[in-house]
Formats: sequence, C-alpha cells, structure tokens
Amino acid sequence: MSPKESWPQDGQRAAQLKEGPPGPEPTPLEQAWAPSQLLEMFWYLLLSRRVDERAWILHRQGKIAFHISGMGHEATHIGMAFGIQRGYDWVIPYYRDLALMLALGLTPREFMLSLYGRRGEPSSGARQMPSHFGLRRANVVSTSAPVATQIPQAAGVAFAMKLKGDERIVLTTIGEGATSQGEWYEGMNWAAVHKLPLVCVVENNIYAISVPQDKQMALLDVADRAKGLGIPGRVVDGNDVFSVLEAMKQAVDRARRGGGPTLIEAKTYRPVPHSSDDDDRSYRSREEVEKWKKRDPLNSFQTLLLQRGTLTSEALAEFESRAKAQVEEAVSFAEQAPYPEPMKEGCGPVYAEEIRHAGDDAD
Repeated sequence: MSPKESWPQDGQRAAQLKEGPPGPEPTPLEQAWAPSQLLEMFWYLLLSRRVDERAWILHRQGKIAFHISGMGHEATHIGMAFGIQRGYDWVIPYYRDLALMLALGLTPREFMLSLYGRRGEPSSGARQMPSHFGLRRANVVSTSAPVATQIPQAAGVAFAMKLKGDERIVLTTIGEGATSQGEWYEGMNWAAVHKLPLVCVVENNIYAISVPQDKQMALLDVADRAKGLGIPGRVVDGNDVFSVLEAMKQAVDRARRGGGPTLIEAKTYRPVPHSSDDDDRSYRSREEVEKWKKRDPLNSFQTLLLQRGTLTSEALAEFESRAKAQVEEAVSFAEQAPYPEPMKEGCGPVYAEEIRHAGDDAD
C-alpha cells in the first residue's frame, strides 16, 4: 500500500490527518497561544497564499519566468516560524518555505523582486533563481541550489553555535525526496554525533517532483530514518499548525539545552504542480488532488478561528483587503524596479573586496 493511501488510516506510527470541523472545545495547544498570536499566525498563512496565487498568475501572463509554490505547506511553515525565536535563531530553509519566510520578515515586495529578478532582491541580489531564500537581517542563510546541501550547511552553523557556547538553535527544512541524498545523511549524522542544536523538518508532500514516496524509500515514515542516526524522530500532521508547534517546542527545547538534533516529519501535500515547469497530471489523478484540497490548511485554520470566535467575519474581510493591497503594491513596485547592473552587481558580493596575504604588512 502506498503512503498516499495509508497515511489517513495509520494510527500507530504516522500522524492522523484531521478532517471535518474542529472539536467544540479548544485544545490545550490552542489555549497556550493568545488570540493576538493566533491572528498573527493566520495573517501570515493568508498572506502567503495570496502572494503565491498571484505568482502563478504572473507566470501564466508571461511576466515572470518561474515560480515554485508553497501552497498546501503553509501550516507547517507557520508552526516552524512560531516554534523558534524569530530573528534570533538561525534558519536554513528550502524553496517551498514562503509562509515561513514571510513570518520571519520577508516582505511581499522583496519576494516579487526575486520573481522579477530586479535590484534589491535580498537573497542573492537577483543572481539566484526565485525562492532560494536568504534574509541576513533575520538570520536566514541563503539556500544553495543543489538538493540537500542545506543540511551539512545547517550542521556547520549548529557546530559553530556549540563551539561559541551560543544558545541559538538552527532550523533547516527539506523535502522527503531529498532525504535520499548523501548530503542529508552526512549532515544529520554529523549533527547526531556531536549533539548539535539542529532541528530538521522534512516537509513530506508524497512526491519528489513526480516520483512518489514508495518509489523513493521502503518506509511509510521518513522519521524512521532517525533510528539509524540515534536521534528522536517524530511524525506530525503538517496541515495542522498546532501539531507542528507542539513538535517544534519539544525539539527546540531539546536542542537549546544541549540534547542534540531532532528529525520532524510533517505530512502534507502540494495541491499544485511541483513548479511552473511541471504538469502534475502525468503522475497523479485529479481525484487525489481534490481529496487533499479538503484538508487545505488555510481553510482549516480559518474555520477553527471563526468557530472559536478568535477571528470574526469583519476581521477576515480586513485581512483579505490588506493582503490584496500588499500584493498589488509589491507587484507594481517590482515591475518598476530596475534590473541589476551586470558588471557591477553581477560579480559581487561573491568575493571579498580586499584580499590580504601573509607578508602584506611587511616593509
């Protein structure tokens, strides 16, 4: 039986994926967060979705060359963002983490600059392809394009934190297909051996581009790979903000007190193609996609907050209006922004402005 068929029924090891309306009473996890915090979570989830939707439209209009989406993953992103100390801890993300990045301080304007390849794009100065995120002011390390290379990079940052006696932890994210790469194992093994303050979240959306999980590994749960590393592994419902938050709290607390790394697998789904260059009709049915859309994290979180009275219809309308305005302004700004100057900005900052060698100071 394939993972996509077994996940909802597997109540022993894999996370239960929630369906239907929320329960009548708030859970302890919900009660741990103030209404203002819950509304902030919802805002970033909603903003990410509206930015993402507009990016798809811009691509279909021929205004941008490429887009890779975070749709469907947003609950995992919000759970991660609010599970760390934002702007203090280190983050090395992967390309689907739009909602995570927005919650860490990336603006819609900056994201649109990356889509258009215009001057002022913060990740790489518009040299890298879109969604290879970096944000220095938020301690987000620029992502490398080769698959899984962020894992040894994250282990290196975590090793530096340990050597310095710094209490900050490192969060890194990856897709389930990338755990087949040697870099993933090498980085995680290094973190395990040295008990580094690292939290690795695998955003498992079943497909490594077009390859289903059961053709990638003989496991139902990627988290089982943790056993071979000697570290904790946990599976959570990646479409439920609170499930991710709970797992993040435990993993971050463990890392911060010197207990070492944790592997979290967030079961989720992308309802859109892998990227704007992909046709997902070639490897999955429309019935499967429609079934997963019923578990849409935005709709689920919105329904929960409305039922609890935390979110009102008036506040929802205001959020929607504000998101639309920010997206429109961001697109307008990016379209009018200049391109980088190739000879001036295309070459730096890659190399140091000044390179000093031994003996340079000698008379």
